[in-house]
Amino acid sequence: MRAQDSATAPMTIAVTTTDGSTSAGRTAAGSTPAASHETRAGRPDPLPRGTLLAALGVVAFSLTFPSTVWGLESFGPWSLVAVRSTLAALVAGVFLLVGRVPLPERRHWAGLAVVAGGVVIGFPLLTTLALQTSTTSHAAVVVGLLPLTTAAFAALRTGRRPSRTFWFAAVSGAVVVIAFTLQQSGGAVSRGDLYLFGALLVCAAGYTEGGRLARLMPGWQVIGWALILCLPLMAAGSAVALTLEPVHLNAHGVVGLVWVAAGSTFFGLYVWYRGMASIGIPKASQLQLAQPLLTLIWSVCLLGETLPLAAPLAAVGVLVCIVVTQRARS
Repeated sequence: MRAQDSATAPMTIAVTTTDGSTSAGRTAAGSTPAASHETRAGRPDPLPRGTLLAALGVVAFSLTFPSTVWGLESFGPWSLVAVRSTLAALVAGVFLLVGRVPLPERRHWAGLAVVAGGVVIGFPLLTTLALQTSTTSHAAVVVGLLPLTTAAFAALRTGRRPSRTFWFAAVSGAVVVIAFTLQQSGGAVSRGDLYLFGALLVCAAGYTEGGRLARLMPGWQVIGWALILCLPLMAAGSAVALTLEPVHLNAHGVVGLVWVAAGSTFFGLYVWYRGMASIGIPKASQLQLAQPLLTLIWSVCLLGETLPLAAPLAAVGVLVCIVVTQRARS
């Protein structure tokens, strides 16, 4: 029975979301409660739309590194990151305007700044610099540690204590990644690896803060406002970088730029956050486990890279460790 048909006095109904939190039901001006896909027909949807949305996000993310390599054929690293973020912010601005989304409350802007610094600026810049010297397959395995890094940041940020099994698997995954990077670089950590490890840290911080904000506003608005927050800086950076770095436009470069801007930075995060809000963080995280392996496939199909045997073995090792962390009691 819907609330407006009831003869009882109006009341706020607590809704338990898919990530285990409890929130009051909100109107269309906010967002639909995360568990709505289970309650519309009175039974769970066997294939909720959120699963498809989250899966699309994972596919979009898995193409980021190959697209970045293509983009570097036409642009310098600083130009590529600045122009990519500027275009993504313009796309986000259109969606926010069409949706007539009100400005976030002032208390949320600090958190949005962390998301912007980690996801919009830090991760793209550091991974782009790394891909100048590292292969996409190498970078994919290292960044496969991102879910574990995010879990560690979340534990520090929220004070929740995962089980010993979780941390054992997390440390094991870290050991696999460190062993892989040392083996590939001849026993020493390369400059590209330092960029990748830095990218893990800033992106994990951005994901953690974004996850917190996603409880207070729709997730796609979190990335949308983070992009808008970066627009003045990225627009100015684009103007400067394009004058200092050479530009040699070709088909690969243009396609790569368009994808990392509209595909990875906005569309990927848009469908990812919507899917995560619908099916919950744990289920969405399970889908993201396929991302490093998908990137390895794209690196062979699109870039013609030859995978060393250690790359898929390390990717599978990290995959196993992350599966254990997802199933461990938290």
